Amino acid sequence: MKIVAMIARILLGLVFLVFGLNKFHAFVPQGPMPAGLAGQFVGALMTSHYIMAVGAFETAGGLLLLLNRSVPLGLCLLAPVIVNILLTGTLLTHMALPSGIVVAILWILVYSRVRSAFSGIYQVKTPA
Repeated sequence: MKIVAMIARILLGLVFLVFGLNKFHAFVPQGPMPAGLAGQFVGALMTSHYIMAVGAFETAGGLLLLLNRSVPLGLCLLAPVIVNILLTGTLLTHMALPSGIVVAILWILVYSRVRSAFSGIYQVKTPA
C-alpha cells in the first residue's frame, strides 16, 4: 500500500502541477469552449481571472505533493478543486467527470497514507 500511495501522490502532484501551470501559460492545447451553461461557467472563470486563483491552488498543492513536503496541506489545497471538478462533471458537462473520478481516487489513496495528520479534525470535543 505504501508504494501505491507513493505512485498516487506523484501522479496527483504531476496532474495538478501541469494543469495548474497551464492556467498561467497555456501550453496544453484546449478543446473548443463547451456549449450552454458549462461554456458560460468557463467564460465567467476566464473573464474574472478566478481561474488564476484556481491555478495557484492547483500548482501549490501539486508541488507540495511532488516534493513530499506538507502532503496533508497539499491535500487540503486540492480537495476543493477536486470537488469542483466532480460537481462540474456531474452538473454541467459530463466530459469532466472521468478525470474528476480519477483524481478523486488518487486523492483518497494519498489521504489513506497520511490520514493520521487529519485526526484532530475528527474530534468531537477540543481539548481544554
